Amino acid sequence: MAHPFLVKDIAFQAGLSTATVDRVLNGRSGVRQQTEMRVKAAIRELEKQQSGLELQGQKRTIDVVMEAPERFTEAVRQAFETEAPTFMPTTFRCRFHFAETMRPHDIAQLLDRIRLRGTDGVVLKAPDVPEIVDAVARLEQAGIAVITLVTDLPNAARTAYAGADNRAAGETAAYLVGERFSGTSATVLVTISSSRFRGEEEREIGFRRVLREHYPAIRIIEISEGHGKDTETGALAAKALAAHADINAAYSIGGGNRAVLDAFERDGRDCALFIAHDLDHDNLVLLRERRIHFVLHHDLRSDARMTFRAILARRSGIGQKLGGCRLSAVEVITPYNVPAV
Repeated sequence: MAHPFLVKDIAFQAGLSTATVDRVLNGRSGVRQQTEMRVKAAIRELEKQQSGLELQGQKRTIDVVMEAPERFTEAVRQAFETEAPTFMPTTFRCRFHFAETMRPHDIAQLLDRIRLRGTDGVVLKAPDVPEIVDAVARLEQAGIAVITLVTDLPNAARTAYAGADNRAAGETAAYLVGERFSGTSATVLVTISSSRFRGEEEREIGFRRVLREHYPAIRIIEISEGHGKDTETGALAAKALAAHADINAAYSIGGGNRAVLDAFERDGRDCALFIAHDLDHDNLVLLRERRIHFVLHHDLRSDARMTFRAILARRSGIGQKLGGCRLSAVEVITPYNVPAV
């Protein structure tokens, strides 16, 4: 496998050991196909990073670590790559470490490797669990800014949070549901990718609170741990629909929306209202097809800009903490007001 990169650089980008990468590069036996694909993806990422034009000025490297479905991580990648050139003459090199599912222990190990290798900042979307909170503390103690993205780690020693007010987003979804079914009963299927993510938990809390206080006739059926993947989320949705004949709406907090809609159709069930999060490619298509009624959107490019500013401020010594949070606005998107993304 021809490449101009050091084995240790490929291993770092892929999140694998140098021995494993060496086996892949030299075509030795005993390597899983998935591992070989990770090595190839790492080489493509390094080639992409190398091909960027480096202008005069400061050069900063940041590591973006995310556990999320590919459709969302690609939207994040596009946002960061679009906004980075606006900070010229400072050049930001973004190293992306994405996986649809990761064990907390593996995320913590990756954060430790990034700390030991060196970086100007870490952008992190990860579960709120002690192992990861401790790894964040080690990064901050080493003088490396950690910006949590989309879902916060409020008890961690992170520099700042960039993203929407998740509780307000859930409250907005509840208002849309409540007004749609005002005066009538309804049962809403609420999908969560994983209960480990604080941001999704806050959306659900906001959603439940507003329904409980203002629309008590509306019932909730929750499914969780589909990790935003179509196969897993679709199976959970189908099981819930089979068990609850009164489900007639959906609030998708955690993704897998096409699979949820397909589950409604296979069951011969009408989904009178479907509310989703984020204008990724899949949701944009579903919105234009009128299969999704509303998308709760916040501008990832705004989050990227805030992240770059926070890292520059930290590196220049302007305070340890930068106010903690920079909340981006939540927009209610219909087929008629889709923003340029």
